[in-house]
Parts: sequence; C-alpha cells; structure tokens
Amino acid sequence: MKRFFKSINLRELLRPIGQMIVFSMGSAVALSAIVLLLALILDNTAIGVAAMEKFGTTLFTYTLINLPQVLIDGLTIGFVYAAVALGYTMVYGVLEFINFAHSEIFAVGAFVGVEILILLEAKGVLAGTSLGMAYIYLILAILGGMLASGSLAMLVERVAYRPLRGSTSRLVPLISAIGVSFLLQDVIRLVEGLTTGQFNRIFPTFGNFDERLIFGNVSMDTATITMGISVKSLIVILAAVLMLVALNYLVNATKVGKAIRAVAQDRPTASLMGIDVNRIISLTFLVGGLLGGAAGVLYALKFTRIDPFVGFFPGLKAFTAAVMGGIGNLTGALLGGIVLGMLETFAGSYMGVFTMGTYGTEYKDIFAFMILILVLIFRPQGLMGENVSQKA
Repeated sequence: MKRFFKSINLRELLRPIGQMIVFSMGSAVALSAIVLLLALILDNTAIGVAAMEKFGTTLFTYTLINLPQVLIDGLTIGFVYAAVALGYTMVYGVLEFINFAHSEIFAVGAFVGVEILILLEAKGVLAGTSLGMAYIYLILAILGGMLASGSLAMLVERVAYRPLRGSTSRLVPLISAIGVSFLLQDVIRLVEGLTTGQFNRIFPTFGNFDERLIFGNVSMDTATITMGISVKSLIVILAAVLMLVALNYLVNATKVGKAIRAVAQDRPTASLMGIDVNRIISLTFLVGGLLGGAAGVLYALKFTRIDPFVGFFPGLKAFTAAVMGGIGNLTGALLGGIVLGMLETFAGSYMGVFTMGTYGTEYKDIFAFMILILVLIFRPQGLMGENVSQKA
C-alpha cells in the first residue's frame, strides 16, 4: 500500500485542478466584468428603462441577481465541452487529423446510457429507489455509455482510419471521418426506429437529480439573490473534473502516457524504440471514446432530451473549444471548453435583455462560430499554442 501511494505523482494530480480553478475564475471574472459594465452603461438608456418596467429593478441589479446562476450554468456546459474537446485533441495529437466522427461517438454514449435507464424504469427498478441506489444506477448508465463509445471508437479507428494511415493526403482520412459521422447518425436512427419507434428519448426522472441545493440568500434593493446549484449540475461538474484529472494523470504520469506522447512526437522512432504504434493509437481512440461516452450521458442528464443528432452541436462546439485552446494541447482544450461554455451561457442569458428582445437565446450559437473564425484568422495555433511537433 505504501509503495502504491509513493508511486502516485501528486503534482500531476493537483496541476489540472489548479488549472481548472484558474481558468474558471479568470473567465468568470472577465466575462462578469464585461457584462456588468455593459449593464451599467445601458442603465440610463431606453434599454434600461424597458428593463425597469419589465423586471421592476435596474438593468444592473437584474444582471447582478442572475450572475451566480449564469456562472454555474456556464461552468457546467463548459466542462462538458472540455471533456469532448479532449477526445478531438488527443486524436489530433497522435494522428494529426480531426476525427469528426467523435460527435457521434458522444451521441452513441448518450443513447446507450439513457436506454439503460429507460430499461430499468420499464422494469420498475427506478420507481421509489433509494438515494444511494439512484446514484449507482446513474454510474451504471455512465459506465455503459463509456463502454459502448470506447468500443465503437476503437472499431472506427480499425475499420475506417487505419487502412488510410499511409495516405499521402490528409484529406482522405478527413473525408472518411465525415462519412463515418453521417453513417453513425443514420445507424442510431435505424436502431432507435427498429427497437423503440422513437427518435427522441427522455432521460428518466428518478433520485434527487432535479433538486436544487441552496447556499443562501443575499438581499439587494428590493430583490433577493438566491445562491444555489441543481444536483445534476453539480454531478456534471464533479464527474467532468474527475475525468479531466484522470486523463491528465494518464498522459503525463504513466508509462502508457509516455508512449502516447512518444507516438505523437515521432511515430517511426517510437516504433524503433519498441512501442506498438497501432496499439497506442487504438488506446488513444479508446480513451477519447470513453471521455465522449461519459460526456454524452452527462449531457443527457443535464438537458434531459436527446435525439440522433444530439452530438452535432456539442461536437462542433467542442471542436471549436479545442481549436481555440490549441488543438493537440490538453490544457488548451480544457481552457477552450470552459471559456466557450461561459461565453455561450452569458450570451444566451443577457443578449435578449441587452437588445430589448431583438436577439434572443437562439443566437448564442453564433458566438461559437464567430470565435472559431476569429481564432483561425488571428491565432491559428490557439490561445495556448500547440504542443505537438509538426512532421516534415
């Protein structure tokens, strides 16, 4: 036991936690300051007057009242984006191509996890279940989604990508990835149509996941700020943090991680040093698939409803997060996911108020694509650069 604890690299365990705290606090402070400054400026305009009539308080006070919940929601979706983005960035780090089928790997995990819970609900297992058992069933669904997505990711690598690895053009595996993405979407629709006759699936209601934990109330003018977080949001954040810490430890503090980094740096040399390159690449897809599957179930828990196209927008935004942070850089993917989640939530919460309803919540997706374009134009290597060396 002592030898086991001595072998644990505490620095690699604590470093990603510190990075998450810094990235979360930095993006929260920066975006909060911008939004509060805008509210203060707009308070004496027609927008401020309209807010006073609608909410019974100043625009600045309304913005401040909703700020804690906006921050919590932003962190929740940001960590989901980060978990999916790490799947993109790991594959790019090793093979230097974008696995666009990863969004459907995410969707498969979501469907498998939800279908496990729906099956348990149909058998009457979830009805009146105790709190402890509810969490066990949720963990079972997450593990089922991870197993399905991880296995599928390895299968996709073996069938669709490995035969094309020697291609001189990078467009060939990219086109294959896009084809696999559309294929998996239709396979999900086919399977759901044949087995359930429904494309939309609803996450079952059980346990205390929909309850809200209240931290306290803060009075401000005539309004009261309620500080709290839903149980399912807390589960999403904690699960995502655990996955990100585990991945960082795997890549930076284990022999397997050292082999992954060696293959990413120079495949021929790694092969000459005795590393089984094919096995390491398959393992990389497995790890990315496990993360995607878990993120899919957590996404279903948070947003309740899923369909065969559920992976498209989260996958696209996670890809944007990976590019924004620096594709091929694990820390960059974490930063990009958190920043994008926070920015999207801030835009969805305040854009309608600041524009007097001209632009509503539906326009929040524009920010993800605007960021992708701006990053590609002004800093194509991402905010944190790229750790993967380019091959001649």
